[in-house]
Amino acid sequence: MGFERINALAAEGTPFVSICDFLAKRVEVYTLDELQNADIEFCIDENYRYKQHPHTLEKTPLPFDRYKEKFHAVIEKIKAGETYILNLTQVTPIKTELSLREIYTLANAHYKLRYKDEFVCFSPEKFIQIKNNTIHTFPMKGTIDAAIEGAKEKILANEKEMAEHVMIVDLLRNDLSMVASNVRVEKFRYVQKIDAGEKELLQVSSHICGELTHDWRSNLGTILQKLLPAGSISGAPKKSTLEIIQDVEGYERGFFSGIFGFFDGESFDSGVMIRFIEKKEKSLFYKSGGGITLDSNAHAEYNEMLEKIYLP
Repeated sequence: MGFERINALAAEGTPFVSICDFLAKRVEVYTLDELQNADIEFCIDENYRYKQHPHTLEKTPLPFDRYKEKFHAVIEKIKAGETYILNLTQVTPIKTELSLREIYTLANAHYKLRYKDEFVCFSPEKFIQIKNNTIHTFPMKGTIDAAIEGAKEKILANEKEMAEHVMIVDLLRNDLSMVASNVRVEKFRYVQKIDAGEKELLQVSSHICGELTHDWRSNLGTILQKLLPAGSISGAPKKSTLEIIQDVEGYERGFFSGIFGFFDGESFDSGVMIRFIEKKEKSLFYKSGGGITLDSNAHAEYNEMLEKIYLP
């Protein structure tokens, strides 16, 4: 019903917010009137204003040995030909004096969402954007601490990161080809700076786009359904990789790494729900991870997972 309602609302030009879980099985849709009574806040702002606020953040990460077991299970699946890139994520208990509402208000991010007193995300990553019958996607793959000398040159020259990025660009180009024509890579591997709390990260992205038919609004829900789960946060080939994720990760992602979007009556913009904090029984849990390929190093991937645990 969720995707059908998206089709109907977009066709009539009614603004709404849509929230989909990772597997696109739970889809919630709210008109702006309905949102007022739902205890849900969102913000999509590419030019967000930077704010600073003192805070504490304690992490209790999964021990490296346990992570390494999951990592090697993925590597064996890659060697068996069942996947060639898989985004492995885990849950880290955290402690902070801030509430979910305060984290949402203070966070510096392109995409922000607070869902009741259940979770908050502050994501830098677009899923899809549709303007003037053109669909765009901007996969992010490749992260490095900006303070490292020559960080930009190092991340762009890293062969493992290059291979991972190429695989995801190829996957998303194929995904867009299911719903659009004249699909093309507009810009390949450019670097953006991301605020990561006490440090800055450099993130490598690409820009892919394609052309939709003029009646795309009446099919917006169908388009989303075909593209989900997001390839950049799952892997490829998608079907077998999703099965491995559910077997190896050992927890349900829920809304983490799903997507949320806003239709303003004309255009649609959406983000991948990463940089994600979930609340369960007064405790907070941060979900993070990274892409694994045959050339990945367990220590490097573990450290990347922990580097992504921050309050921006």
